[in-house]
Amino acid sequence: MHAIPIYRQDGAHPQAHACAACEVRSTALFGVLDDAGLDRIHTQIASMTLEPDAVVYDRGTAGLAVFTIREGLVRFERSSEHGDRRIVRIAGRGDLIGQEALLHRPYADDAVACTQVHLCRIPRALVDQLTLGRDALPRELMLRWQRALDAAEAWVSDLSTGPARRRLLHLLQRLAGHAGPDSTIWLPRREEIGAMLDMTVETASRLVSTLRREGVLTLAPGRSAVLDRAALRKALLAEGAA
Repeated sequence: MHAIPIYRQDGAHPQAHACAACEVRSTALFGVLDDAGLDRIHTQIASMTLEPDAVVYDRGTAGLAVFTIREGLVRFERSSEHGDRRIVRIAGRGDLIGQEALLHRPYADDAVACTQVHLCRIPRALVDQLTLGRDALPRELMLRWQRALDAAEAWVSDLSTGPARRRLLHLLQRLAGHAGPDSTIWLPRREEIGAMLDMTVETASRLVSTLRREGVLTLAPGRSAVLDRAALRKALLAEGAA
């Protein structure tokens, strides 16, 4: 893990340029702050880059910071009473994660990088300080809590019930929301698909192979695939009519 402070007042500092040019700044937690507001807090924020499968934070550890995802995907994992590993949610660019820290609670899940991820680590104490006497930031926090709740409920509704093929198609639809301009998506390993969708590795492998034959997916280098959005929509419509 690599973390360096962001110094906005020093225009020569490379992270000052990164902060000013941040593409998710308008949608990130501190997008409600003007430049003067950012100038008061920049030395407390750290920029981090993690490689795939690196741990952002562990379940049960003290929540001392929240994180904004600037680029990449993060998955949230937890184990059942029987030791089965489940992936319960995915977050992407612009999302705020680790909100449990704001309630002085330990992290509820293991947060793990799916792809290379670029994060901003924001200390809990800084957020606490900024919420005092400010109307905009508390409202922004409430909106992000609601967004995370909506995402968790949608995950259960779309990815935990119904036929296995439909669940996989809904997962691909969700991943398409984080796709690059060329429709390249992060493609989970077969065991990760099983952990996300509550299916066996064999079922996940069979369904992925079927979608490849149908032209919905084309494997790409690394853990990625090119998604045919039109073919995906057609497959989803067929499932809805079934």
